Amino acid sequence: MARRLTQREIRMLQLGAVAAVAILALTKGMDGIEHWSKVRTSLRAARDKMADLGADDTKRAGLLSIVPVFEPPQPEETQKFLFRDKLHEQLKKAGIKNEPLAFLSTRRTTRVSKEVADQVLRIKCKGKCKFGQLLDFLAALKENPFLVGVEELSFECDTKKPPDKRQDIEFDLVVSTFVKQPNAPGGER
Repeated sequence: MARRLTQREIRMLQLGAVAAVAILALTKGMDGIEHWSKVRTSLRAARDKMADLGADDTKRAGLLSIVPVFEPPQPEETQKFLFRDKLHEQLKKAGIKNEPLAFLSTRRTTRVSKEVADQVLRIKCKGKCKFGQLLDFLAALKENPFLVGVEELSFECDTKKPPDKRQDIEFDLVVSTFVKQPNAPGGER
């Protein structure tokens, strides 16, 4: 036969349960306070960094100068001419004599997401220049807002030439850009 609890024992159990809940709440509360303290500290540090960037325009200009500019892909016919014209302008600016730019066949790429175009347009360029001019052109190539990547680059110089003419090289270059597909999200239908 089970014994009934007295009023005093019931109050002790109730007080013990309340104390256990209070202990758990305090420990979890302290962990929460500690967590929010860390969050506030990291937020304050991030805001201080942002304030530092905002205060110094030269720092911001320096950061923006190293971030490449990229224009969203256009339909193939539009993108083809935008990319070609900008590439031709960069070649001319570098002082490189080149043959006419040739379009290579468009090829499919692995689709990264629904928002990314799944075709790449490539342009082949052949030319003659000095080695320094080629390096300057390659360094400035990141300024092309349509450029996705340099697919191929090969160059050669004639070692039989006199030393002062060895800087003259012939090069082959293939660069690529993305092309927007008519059935891609946001594309023409």
